[in-house]
Amino acid sequence: MSDRRLALMAAVGLVLAAAALPPAATADTPGPHADTLVTYRVPIRHTQDAHTLAAAGFDLLERREGNDLFVLGDPTTAASLQQIGFSATAVGTQPRPTPNTVRPAVGDTYHGGYRTVDGSYAHLDQVAVQHPDLATVVTYGQSWRKKQDSAKGRDLKAVCVTKMQPGDCALVPNSTKPRFFLMGQIHAREITTGEVALRWIDELTTRYGKDADITKLMDTTEMWVVPLANPDGVDIVASGGDNPVLHRKNANDSHGKTCGHSGQIGIDLNRNAGTHWGGLGTSQKPCGQEYLGPAADSEPENAALEGLFRQLYPAVRTGTENDAPAPAEARGMMISLHGDANMVLLPWGFDHTAHTGSDSALRALATEMGSLTGYKSGQAGEILYDASGGTDDWTFDKLGLASFTIEVGDSDGRGCDGFTPPYSCQDTYFWPKMKPVLLYAAQHAAAPYRTTAAVSEADAPEAAAPAPAGEI
Repeated sequence: MSDRRLALMAAVGLVLAAAALPPAATADTPGPHADTLVTYRVPIRHTQDAHTLAAAGFDLLERREGNDLFVLGDPTTAASLQQIGFSATAVGTQPRPTPNTVRPAVGDTYHGGYRTVDGSYAHLDQVAVQHPDLATVVTYGQSWRKKQDSAKGRDLKAVCVTKMQPGDCALVPNSTKPRFFLMGQIHAREITTGEVALRWIDELTTRYGKDADITKLMDTTEMWVVPLANPDGVDIVASGGDNPVLHRKNANDSHGKTCGHSGQIGIDLNRNAGTHWGGLGTSQKPCGQEYLGPAADSEPENAALEGLFRQLYPAVRTGTENDAPAPAEARGMMISLHGDANMVLLPWGFDHTAHTGSDSALRALATEMGSLTGYKSGQAGEILYDASGGTDDWTFDKLGLASFTIEVGDSDGRGCDGFTPPYSCQDTYFWPKMKPVLLYAAQHAAAPYRTTAAVSEADAPEAAAPAPAGEI
């Protein structure tokens, strides 16, 4: 029996052991410290350890330092981790906010200036009114809450930004101009990502005719932006006001209404996409943070987003094998913004031992974007952990679209780390860091697979020596 199979069997055993553990707290018995959130540093020794943590329902953060991962929980979580063989060191605490179960009426901003869904959508409409020759807003679907009750849920909105010419921004895949797609807050608590997306829209519309690079880009390329891919989740986050609720998933509570303090309602939209759904890095526990949902693409937010992608991009990747490439002449690029691991990730995310047939070009682009940001680059399992059912895997798999995830974080020790950094970090730190990489990516949307930037042997996947016996 192979070492990999033995390791996976061991992981399954640990997950079953975790399933037998009593919950740290429930809605009826919240425990003495249920009002405190604790971040734990968790050393790992084997590649399957991350999958064990995710499958057991722990809140595995998108962060890694060496061989240490990070888990968010409460003061009882350390004991639960110990029971399945992990040591944990508390590295931070914060008060736990109480989420609002209905759409919050919190105005246009929260937490010092972050825009609520109302504030974000009002801004999109304002941009379109002020720059009718540069921007148009598109409603591409409805959130889970709106599907249940139109008074509580949200429309799903995108904006197309370009110097308008006849036929531009039409929902057809055979566009005249190449298209660059940016999306934020599919994980609602990663609030920097929505703000970066909104600043990108503003940069394009206010600098047209004033900045030569922006003007050329707007004349030749369509920029599509979905700043809030998970608006129901953002409503829950914003309901905490100055103490944002760290809600990751959407608002679908039909699979676990009573998660209490030991979990969270909803489906992880970045584990729900219909490519390699149900694989590594997911949880089948409805209250777990990486809960993949009852079926692939079960969530209306994902189904609508994938419908928008199909309207905007032709399906040019004809092979179904993992190593089938996209055509060298394929156009378009997509970036999904996450937080806060300081990384640029490329497909495949579901398994780092599998590589796409377009790995060289994708890796070259990711390497350059990593250089521009000061972030590490690679497949998720190479530098973070494997995660199945993600957006960027889906867009490459189904469409052949050059796709990436950028984990937006504080790589410079500026006091801007975490899911909810001070709002001042957005203009003083994150936007200056992200503007060059978004400009670079959009400029390469016309011919991403013809990128000629060299990838060193050390960066190439085949150069990395395999870990002995599943160790890392």
